[in-house]
Amino acid sequence: MVCFSLGSNLGNRIEFLRQALQMLEERVGKMLSISSIYETEPWGVDGHQNYYNLVAWFDTKLLPDEVLETAMIIEKELGRMRIKNMIEPRTIDIDILFYNNLIIDTKSLKIPHPLIKNRNFVLVPLAEVSGEFVHPEQMVTINELVKLCKDTSIIIKTDIKIK
Repeated sequence: MVCFSLGSNLGNRIEFLRQALQMLEERVGKMLSISSIYETEPWGVDGHQNYYNLVAWFDTKLLPDEVLETAMIIEKELGRMRIKNMIEPRTIDIDILFYNNLIIDTKSLKIPHPLIKNRNFVLVPLAEVSGEFVHPEQMVTINELVKLCKDTSIIIKTDIKIK
């Protein structure tokens, strides 16, 4: 199983999330669970439009680096522009949070995502669908990480439905 965090803050944010989820299901595997959509402040940058964020788990037969490559291709196909060393607004952002309970630390791939514990826009939707999941490095549940997180950015659960 692989867990993704998805976010969008450019254009039709809901449509980009919907398309990304559809493409992930076609290319990575069956979607097992999905959180609500949350509207969140940009994290680590000022002056950007708010994001819509969600978390989703997928069953997959792909290897972790194949999942990463697939996610990056989907981002590019949906208009994601990457500028080195810049946090830019984005049509879609797809981050791998977990791949089963593996710990991977290579130049191109770090699983679990190293910033999970610092980001409420990831932790809150993750707790909604996997609150009792134990972070394989932190060795505490996602619910505990939510309580420990020092992020004070605003995160609002929406009533928007993707499917």
